[in-house]
Amino acid sequence: MSTAAWLAISAPLATFPVGAFAQSAGQSFSRIEVDGNLRVDDSSVLTYAGIAPGTPLTAGQLNAAYQRIMGSGLFESVEFDTSGSTLTITVKEFPTVNQISIEGNRRLDDDVLTPLLTTQPRRVYSPTTAENDARTIAEAYRQAGRLGAVVTPRIIPRSQNRVDVVFEVTESAVVEVERIAFVGNKSFTDRRLRNVLGTKQAGLFRALVARDQYVEDRIAYDRQVLTDFYRARGFVDFEVTSVSTEFSRERNAFFITFNVREGQQYRFNSVKIASEVPEIQAEDFERIVRTRPGQLYSPLRVDDGIARLERKAIMDGYDFIRVDPRIERNNASQTLDLTYTLTRGPRIFVERIDIEGNSQTRDDVIRRQFDTVEGDPFNPREIRNAASRIRALGFFSNADVTPREGTAPDRVIIDVNVDEQPTGQIGFGVNYSVGDGFGGTFNLSEQNFLGRGQQLSFSIAAGTDNASGTLRFTEPALLGRDVSGTMEVFYSSTDNYSADYNTREIGVQPSVGFNLSDYSRLSLRYRLAQEELYDVDTGDDDDADDNGSSVILQEEEGNRISSSIGYTYTFDTRRVGLNPDAGIRFQFSQDLAGLGGDSEYIRTTASLRGETKMMGTDLNMRAELQGGAIAALNGKDTRIIDRFGAGRRVRGFDRNGFGPRDLTATNEDALGGNYYAALRTEMDFPIGLPEEYGVRGGVFFDTGSIWGLDNTEGTSGEVDDSFHLRAVLGASLFWTTPLGPLRFDFTRALLKEDYDEEQTFDFSISTTF
Repeated sequence: MSTAAWLAISAPLATFPVGAFAQSAGQSFSRIEVDGNLRVDDSSVLTYAGIAPGTPLTAGQLNAAYQRIMGSGLFESVEFDTSGSTLTITVKEFPTVNQISIEGNRRLDDDVLTPLLTTQPRRVYSPTTAENDARTIAEAYRQAGRLGAVVTPRIIPRSQNRVDVVFEVTESAVVEVERIAFVGNKSFTDRRLRNVLGTKQAGLFRALVARDQYVEDRIAYDRQVLTDFYRARGFVDFEVTSVSTEFSRERNAFFITFNVREGQQYRFNSVKIASEVPEIQAEDFERIVRTRPGQLYSPLRVDDGIARLERKAIMDGYDFIRVDPRIERNNASQTLDLTYTLTRGPRIFVERIDIEGNSQTRDDVIRRQFDTVEGDPFNPREIRNAASRIRALGFFSNADVTPREGTAPDRVIIDVNVDEQPTGQIGFGVNYSVGDGFGGTFNLSEQNFLGRGQQLSFSIAAGTDNASGTLRFTEPALLGRDVSGTMEVFYSSTDNYSADYNTREIGVQPSVGFNLSDYSRLSLRYRLAQEELYDVDTGDDDDADDNGSSVILQEEEGNRISSSIGYTYTFDTRRVGLNPDAGIRFQFSQDLAGLGGDSEYIRTTASLRGETKMMGTDLNMRAELQGGAIAALNGKDTRIIDRFGAGRRVRGFDRNGFGPRDLTATNEDALGGNYYAALRTEMDFPIGLPEEYGVRGGVFFDTGSIWGLDNTEGTSGEVDDSFHLRAVLGASLFWTTPLGPLRFDFTRALLKEDYDEEQTFDFSISTTF
């Protein structure tokens, strides 16, 4: 094909004069000039063109030069012209951006959308970039559930080759999820499965709830959590076969249907340990694994067994040991035979750990999440666990931890890429209960103080008859070890409306805490506080029958310094346990006062809490057994500030509604007791309303007592500090709203004393905004 014919075909695709190129094809130019450029210098244009003077040029080479100049994104148009041996490149530069504005956006503020834009003031305007920014804004609206939002970029010419860029937004109504249904589920109800999903149905407060808005990306997350839910309960073959979404005729709502195949539920039939490494005896590892025959299959159980075996192998000095779980299925009996096989893995070492993206957080905060350091054997499981710990910090919106080949075949480099997010919070809260009335809270916290991973928080709360404040600083890696250190300064005061005395307390409490195992933790503390009991009612001197508060309280009035050491042991499987439907929490604490100061006692408390979900239902059951004792030392007596009060230990009574009491004192103030025991049981369940309303019912039964005083001598009459069992039966109504969880309790005392103060109805609300 001739050059002229080629140019005739390609001419419609080009904006430069074809004639000039037809005449100059194969011609060389001794002089190349650039015209029309104001900001970009001549040398830059010539560099983009890639044309050297005196070099013969073909039409294809000239076209390539034209494409390179236009591809720079700096010019709106480019023309080539020839005059003799001179080639003139005439360019028209894109204008610079003067300012950017977004108009028509009412649902998403400028401070949300502006950081998403690539177009910036004082930079060259690019139509392609502006179009991409328009799509980005539209995507932000789509993520907010407004699928019909349209964004159009406009330019307003200004002087000196400048333009204002305006993104015109036409918002649409929120597209809600009207209904979520399931097809193929037999073991769990639709209501139970809907509680698992991140997407929720539109309810009463649809204008305030964001999770009922349709977000396409959330569907993939829902598929995964649904799969995890079933697999953790023994359904090995479960899968979400498809998810169908149907747009309503009014185009304002979606109907989502998850089509699932449950398969059969499997249990472990046998659990064995095998070794393919000659120097390792399988019998030495059998007691490590907690997976037992008869338990439901769960990937968490298998993973926990692998982690325990690999950890023991490392502790015993065996490197590069891998545990391969081998499962044989018995379809007839719906059981699995599990064999943990210890094998020798490849000899691969960690060359280094590279961290990127952390502009604020220090490298050592991220590195200490790794149990592996440079030079250690490479263990993929340890790397995955480290990635989970990095994400759990809450400092990053995204954290990717990926291994890649190092400088040698037996070396691995671990790449950590993170995207930081704000870690500071400020909150204002309102709470209310029948017993305490209205109250307000303010808190300010920073979870990554100065990028060191330290936590700093300040909070104050004030109610009708109480006030408190706390300043707390926590170092999660004290002295570079896996030990947390906390310093707390606190203040509290009460103006008891139900008792004729006031209290005030101010002090400091340093503490350290560390994990003993995957589920248990131990914390040690020292507490120094000034405790004051004041304004105790001494009676009316003009009325011989008014003796005010009990003589016991009058003798306890005054200031004391309390200096104590203590510890708390906690065992908790509620969130990380292997049973996804149940968990327990056991806590045991002791405090010894008398290391200086005026108070001398030893206080012991313990509690055991269990909770479970009934299989296949939406029934939650909780029970807690708690108790405590305080014993004065060296002949001293305890004070009401030290003793146990009624509080909310048994619902259905006022805050000081039961316990030891001076019955002949005019005020009959509750005195608190040296001992307490309580059992609290509760069950909540759906009451037939659609779950999107957030309303559930519940019943509870509480029983317990507070008893025992050191000294009742000197009182003017009878002091009842005996053990009297109280029992309360109650019904609850739970209502989850965007303003906070509301709870309504209706109670009836089955066992009580005549002098007890009941509270047959309680309403409470707590929220932070």
